[in-house]
Amino acid sequence: MKGYLGFFMLVAALTAYMWRDTFDPESVRGARVLITGASSGIGEQMAYHYAKFGAQIVITARRVNALKTVVQKCEKLGAQKVMYVPGDMSDPADPERVFKYAVENLGGLDFLVLNHVGNMNIELWNGDADHVRSLMQVNFVSFVQMAAAAFPVLETSGGSIIVVSSLAGKLASPFVAPYTSTKFAMNGFFGALQNELAIKKSNVSVSILILGLIDTEAAMNKIKGFNTMTAYPASEAALSIIKAGATRQKEAYYPWFHYFTCLINNIFPFGKDILLSSLSAENKE
Repeated sequence: MKGYLGFFMLVAALTAYMWRDTFDPESVRGARVLITGASSGIGEQMAYHYAKFGAQIVITARRVNALKTVVQKCEKLGAQKVMYVPGDMSDPADPERVFKYAVENLGGLDFLVLNHVGNMNIELWNGDADHVRSLMQVNFVSFVQMAAAAFPVLETSGGSIIVVSSLAGKLASPFVAPYTSTKFAMNGFFGALQNELAIKKSNVSVSILILGLIDTEAAMNKIKGFNTMTAYPASEAALSIIKAGATRQKEAYYPWFHYFTCLINNIFPFGKDILLSSLSAENKE
């Protein structure tokens, strides 16, 4: 027992050391940043943080009026430059078009923040393969498209790709099978890409952010009646994403304790089966 306790204390100490806050706000002052999914939620909050740090920003999403509102607030918060470009990531032509706009208007790029997400329902999978295919385009394929366009530019600047993922990409979750599949694909692809970049000795970094439940309006509306978990502030999540990208962390978690959620799941995978069995029994009663 003492051996196990010592092991977990060592893991905790190493984790605390690796996750110590080394972020310097000056490291993003003047940085050229493209943020996707930035008309609301976490993306909107990231735009505000980058603006406060004095970055140069291009934001994109589908809703033009919402983008205009975010741009106006970013200007007041101190962004050196801020622009928007409407984009629909379900259209295979838009990821590269949006990226090209950002590079041409910023004169290059330092941070590509991939944050957009497609629409989904919280329900048992109904067999709709077309929905899975369309969601994969938005949540995964468009990420790959933008990364492919970004690499030559980021190699020049020594820049970073920041990938906003989810706990659902680490733990296969019921009621969100299509969404979960896209996040597993995202984590697998960009995790493999990190290894390939290391082999090539590339100066481009890839940071993968694993988020728990965040209190965005969209998320809260989706989970009504399905979830009693605590939701954490979008503004804090946004800042943790920016810090992880700026300090070139390979993987980071918000809230931090979800690192241990994933670790425990990997060590005791049968725990989830027991939980689901108990829920199934309750539903039958």
